[in-house]
Amino acid sequence: MNLFDIVGPVMVGPSSSHTAGAVRIGQVSRHLLGESVKEAKILLHGSFLATGKGHGTDKALVAGLLGMTDIRIPDSFEIAEESGMKFEIGKIQLKNAHPNSVKLLLVGESGRNLEIVACSLGGGRIKICTIDGLEANFSGEYTTLVVHNDDQPGHVAEVTS
Repeated sequence: MNLFDIVGPVMVGPSSSHTAGAVRIGQVSRHLLGESVKEAKILLHGSFLATGKGHGTDKALVAGLLGMTDIRIPDSFEIAEESGMKFEIGKIQLKNAHPNSVKLLLVGESGRNLEIVACSLGGGRIKICTIDGLEANFSGEYTTLVVHNDDQPGHVAEVTS
């Protein structure tokens, strides 16, 4: 543990869990999709739902999905509209989930779909919990190989990092 684990990242605030963590969830999800996000359904759970709008969680998630990490985060809704990214924000009750959790249903520019459930642990740290309904457990801090394999005849395995 170091000082930044306690203090958290310097970022447009007010909360490292609700803002910094939410941006990172969006960024990692965009990276897992492997392309720009064309459409996003953002479903907030628990504390993300209860206080997320006041803490900017919604704007932070959209900013991360756009690949942003800078002072433009509060303007992410307008930037998404300008760039043609459609998004919808709703609510969800997830079973056995961390209070700072979100489910993202993403569609990429090519039409590729991705479903992510992730949570913000504080100090800007995150955990990816599921990918397309399959259990996962990684932070995105380190290079991670994710293999999504379809063993049905005639299908080719897909590899994403």
